[in-house]
Amino acid sequence: MHSLPVLPTISTSFIVLSAITVAIGWWQIKQRKIEAHRKTMFTAGIFALTFFIIYATRTVFIGNTSFGGPNNIKIYYTIFLVFHITLATVGAIFGLASLNSGYRNNLSLHRRLGPITSFIWFFTAITGIVVYLLLYVIYQGGETTSMIKAILGF
Repeated sequence: MHSLPVLPTISTSFIVLSAITVAIGWWQIKQRKIEAHRKTMFTAGIFALTFFIIYATRTVFIGNTSFGGPNNIKIYYTIFLVFHITLATVGAIFGLASLNSGYRNNLSLHRRLGPITSFIWFFTAITGIVVYLLLYVIYQGGETTSMIKAILGF
């Protein structure tokens, strides 16, 4: 059995924490606990930002790990990964817009964006966990190359 990589495990944990706090925040607003909702959603944003900082730093300096599973399912993994990345990008944009509209007290926009953002974020977290499992748990990851090495040709 191989050991799990530290940084991907930590960053994936932050996305899970982000999704859990979004769910708690959703429950809080349904209970009309507005101040608790505000604090919880801010915390969810911090968890998501922490994930992104770890992920981006690791990508630039250490690298991304290629799929190490069987070649006959690599295309399915790649399609799934593109779906996850697209979902995460859309979720981040919606998340920023939701946080911004909430803090600016633009509640009509915030009430429309919030449920959509939460739904996207839950799927982002779930697909992120699946990517992590496929890369590091179910199959052993392939080659890891940093962006700097790839760009500069080291």
